[in-house]
Amino acid sequence: MSASIPSLKIIHNLRTGVTALALLGCMLSPALASADSGYRLQQIAADLDVPWGMVQLPSGDFLITERDGRLLRLADGGAGARSRVSGVPEVDDGGQGGLLDIALHPNFPDNQWVYFSYARPGRGGSQTAVGRGRLKGDTLVDWEDVFAPEQRSRGGRHYGSRIAFDAAGFLFVTVGDRGDRDANPQNLGRVAGKVHRLHDDGRIPADNPFVEQDGALASIWSWGHRNPQGMIVDAETGALLLHEHGPRGGDELNRVERGANYGWPLATFGINYYGTEITPNTELKGMVSPLMHWTPSIAPSGLAQVADAAIPDLQGDLLVGSLKFAEIHRVKLDPTRERVVETEVLIDTPGRVRNLYTGQNGELFVAVTGSGLYRLVAD
Repeated sequence: MSASIPSLKIIHNLRTGVTALALLGCMLSPALASADSGYRLQQIAADLDVPWGMVQLPSGDFLITERDGRLLRLADGGAGARSRVSGVPEVDDGGQGGLLDIALHPNFPDNQWVYFSYARPGRGGSQTAVGRGRLKGDTLVDWEDVFAPEQRSRGGRHYGSRIAFDAAGFLFVTVGDRGDRDANPQNLGRVAGKVHRLHDDGRIPADNPFVEQDGALASIWSWGHRNPQGMIVDAETGALLLHEHGPRGGDELNRVERGANYGWPLATFGINYYGTEITPNTELKGMVSPLMHWTPSIAPSGLAQVADAAIPDLQGDLLVGSLKFAEIHRVKLDPTRERVVETEVLIDTPGRVRNLYTGQNGELFVAVTGSGLYRLVAD
């Protein structure tokens, strides 16, 4: 399904130097506003390197993945003693790979399962995989891979990879195109450039869209993705929302639907890094256009939804981290989560935002590369 474009204007943000193409009506690339928002970041913990993923345990402690393969436990809401959790598998931490996202099983208090996405090494290169282990104190036990495709790549780019559970307990996994845009995203026989849907133990759900299609991987839920690095399940509607890196321009926010093709690289608002055209198409029949795009790129990383308990003025809004500009962007969607209503730069950050996370009390936490863990608070 493609979106019509009624009118266009160009807005330049003097603070960041970003020029945004604001599409009136459907707002596929909205204007960026000032960061004088009345919010600030309160540091909780320092000295984190590349804190790729984080979760908060029922005890209030945080588990934080460092891309180099370390799993850290930060006690007392992140401000307490720090320990290293053992039992993490070997990871390929070259390039953009390593120990990546983390999620708790929906029934974690009963089964203690913690899920991880990571760059799994092996002969012929590495690939995005998902495994799980039971947390026993500061040790992971009973480790098993639940998603470990053998289609490997030697390059160190575009692993994805975010993981999320929906209300029904299905596990969603993003896998980037691994830097091979011509071979992977539009090929249903390839694992890369897709969102995959699994049962919690890795089994394939019988109602996945390509289960009975010859030559297609049964785990695929959607396809035509470049490099998704933020994914959540909307708290009110259950919609699966993700953002992904474009090349030079064309970062996208998408609502992910069953069996849908999101176009990469046949349709994109981006261009090659050296300035040449990838395709003349920004939309194509049969392919889903993004809810919005950022052009030039902000390099989005981390996606969270604000709960009303801690920051009522932002209730239900999406917060998106920017690696490139060291910012947090706010995106407001309409109640159906099918249209962007408003977007702005909410606040500057002390470095590259790697992840955003809504904690157990509705508080919004921010992990910043080379800096630490922060809480978003009102001035």
